[in-house]
Amino acid sequence: MALGSVSSEVRLKVAQCFRSLSSSADHTDVFDALETLNSYLDDGAESSSTAAEREEFRRTQYTRTLRVLVGQLQAHWTHSLSAAQRSKLWDPLFLKGPPDQALLVLMEAVTQLRPSAGLDRLVSVTERFLQSGRLADLLWSFCLRSVPPDSAQLRETLLARLAALPDLTANRLHPNNRPLFTPQRFYPLLASEMLAALERICRALRDGVDCSLTFVAQTLGKVCLQGHSGLVLGVMAPRLAVCTRSDVVWQRVSWRLLQDVPERCMESVLTGLLQVADSSDTFSRIAGNLVLTNKKAQFVLTHKVLLLQYKYETQVLRTVLGYLASDRDRRPLLIQVLRSVSQAWANPSAVKHTPQEQQLYVSKTLLLAASLLTDAELQELRSDLLQCLLDGMQSHLDSSAVGIRTLGMVVGECLSARMDLNGAKLKFEYDQNEETRELLSLMTPSVCDPDPDPEPDPHPDSEAADGSEATRESSQVKSPSQRSKSDPDSDLDSDDDLPPYDMSGDVEASRAAPPRYLRDCLEALISSDDSQRVEFSLRAAESLVRRNVFAAKEISVQMTKVLLHMEDKFSVSGFLVLRQAAMVALTAVDSVPVTQFLTTEFYSLNYSLRQRLDILEVLALAAQELSKPAADKITAAASELTPYQSNSAASWRQEVEKRIQNKTKRISKGSAQPGAGAAPNRYAPVAGYFFFPLLRNYDKPEVTFDLLGSDHLVLGRLIHTLGLFMHLAVNAPIAAQMGAALLDFVWAVRYHADQTVRRGVLFAICSVFLSMPSQALMMDLSQQLMETRTWLADVAEADPDADCRSLAVQSLVLLDQNLKKQLQNPNGLSVES
Repeated sequence: MALGSVSSEVRLKVAQCFRSLSSSADHTDVFDALETLNSYLDDGAESSSTAAEREEFRRTQYTRTLRVLVGQLQAHWTHSLSAAQRSKLWDPLFLKGPPDQALLVLMEAVTQLRPSAGLDRLVSVTERFLQSGRLADLLWSFCLRSVPPDSAQLRETLLARLAALPDLTANRLHPNNRPLFTPQRFYPLLASEMLAALERICRALRDGVDCSLTFVAQTLGKVCLQGHSGLVLGVMAPRLAVCTRSDVVWQRVSWRLLQDVPERCMESVLTGLLQVADSSDTFSRIAGNLVLTNKKAQFVLTHKVLLLQYKYETQVLRTVLGYLASDRDRRPLLIQVLRSVSQAWANPSAVKHTPQEQQLYVSKTLLLAASLLTDAELQELRSDLLQCLLDGMQSHLDSSAVGIRTLGMVVGECLSARMDLNGAKLKFEYDQNEETRELLSLMTPSVCDPDPDPEPDPHPDSEAADGSEATRESSQVKSPSQRSKSDPDSDLDSDDDLPPYDMSGDVEASRAAPPRYLRDCLEALISSDDSQRVEFSLRAAESLVRRNVFAAKEISVQMTKVLLHMEDKFSVSGFLVLRQAAMVALTAVDSVPVTQFLTTEFYSLNYSLRQRLDILEVLALAAQELSKPAADKITAAASELTPYQSNSAASWRQEVEKRIQNKTKRISKGSAQPGAGAAPNRYAPVAGYFFFPLLRNYDKPEVTFDLLGSDHLVLGRLIHTLGLFMHLAVNAPIAAQMGAALLDFVWAVRYHADQTVRRGVLFAICSVFLSMPSQALMMDLSQQLMETRTWLADVAEADPDADCRSLAVQSLVLLDQNLKKQLQNPNGLSVES
């Protein structure tokens, strides 16, 4: 009965205050009403209300009071309040009551009011609310009380307003938003308030008071889920790392905080904590055995971070694996992780269909996990690691990408060294770069344990000393001056004091001489056993071919065949470059016969993959040379010669004409340097000889050559070479035919598993869109272009290789440009077409 009377009395007094605020013209009544309302929030002894009345007001009338105040923002008495009166009567009503109700009313008003002086006043109150520690009070209030089930919606609304406060204020106050409401300042402030609430919880637990961490954990999870884990955990993690180092209560609070994080937010919290934790020890103290008690945390730490995502730095991998290895109860998970990672690394399908960045990430995980194993655990996993080593290296070494092959070599070396297979260690030759050095460093603490340098023996045995002295004497070489001083029996007439003669410019005499004729060069390359003669002939081959065009055409095919089959049996310096330059010169000088020979031999039997790649490289370089305008060597050479003085009539007439030109004054004169003269494209007439023969027989597997099977490296290079031929054939009459044939060819292999082949396909399509006339492209290939466009869009979005995605985007841009160009052409496509 007493409770009902208190409720009625409070309700009557508050209603009377509301009438005074809304209808009274006397400011004294308004001030009295504000003082009455403030008395319900004042907990001091001077308050005129009882504790029961204050509790009833906060429970039933507080939210209604704040909404009435917000509704009176435009009233006359509101504008007549001085700064001191506003600070004493208005602001405390928002700052002293229940913080959860005050925050909800403030955010509701800020998001609904239009820009005005009243909105500015509310924004200022909100700033004071955040700066006065009310967020910590809000969090602490939920830690003490048990929230009834019917308030779950209220709690969810409060969490949403609290986590999205910067977004809500920015939408309303832009461009005049307050600095405190920006994410860079609000979320660190929220993190500090959460730490203050945790500090209160620790003190309460020491005093024997039970507390709940659910709301704080939900707030942390909500903020991290929205993408602000770095700002929040960047403040909380260092403080938690310090507090949990020696305080058991803080450890319990930290572990319970992470355990109470909602399941849908667990990944965001853990990944954010992994990125800000400076070591696995810090993460272990903050998280405890969370990975053993929470299934979602176990999935994130042992599977998702290590196998499904690859965006994290190496330090994150060190933290995760070190966390699993730092406790006896968690070490079985480390062994489980190593088995999963080794299977993923050795999976041939993963090697073909995952990006190289992800394979590098998995390789780092594998090496780090292997380095953390003890000898007993290594012996237990020996068979699994050996199978991983064999299968994984084969899958990586079969790849056409250099980076993936290098990964296989480095991981193979490290694992073989870690397992110590009968003392045998794998060793490969590869180029050292930042990635390989980092991979090798991951195993250094476990594998590389160099023995310390032996201490010198201060008292060696006499026999050993004599032996070492004799060794030192026999290995030491004395200078002439030393010999003359130490050896009294040395020759007195020695000429060591004479200055040495400079022979640095001398050239060793050789019986062989460079060939002067092309046939002599060819004969030396075929049958000579003299290494110097072969080297001189090989070095002179290119210049002889270019200087003697007619002689080169007589033996072009024969000489190309000799060079193609030639081996470096004399270890000639720069052998591959010299041989390639000579074949390119022959192809450029006598294009049709040599090209027919090379394109025919490309699909012939008994050729190695290296020779077939050499054929493609020679054809590509020769096509590039032919597509460039030929330099007028005769004119250039004549300009450097001294003119012959002749007494003929033509000579003196030219001299007189020259003097007249010099004496004549002209108002306007053209350029003194003549412009570059037009030159025919030597590649356009023979483009078909380079291009079309390479499109035949590609789908016929031979005994030693399977272009559509295991020899995907040659297939990728072939497609890239065909795309280059297409690009060089721009404006050529045969370009339309070449483009249609090339699209038909690459369409069959557009879904190839190897990334090198897909790159070649996309490069070829780019070349077609660049070189093929727009009208022919739209008229002859209109039906294929729509399907090609759809496929390119899928590649640009979902291909695992970054280069393939980039090339697909370029192809789409070129296709759109061609379509736009053709539609803008008045003689272009008609409506019917």
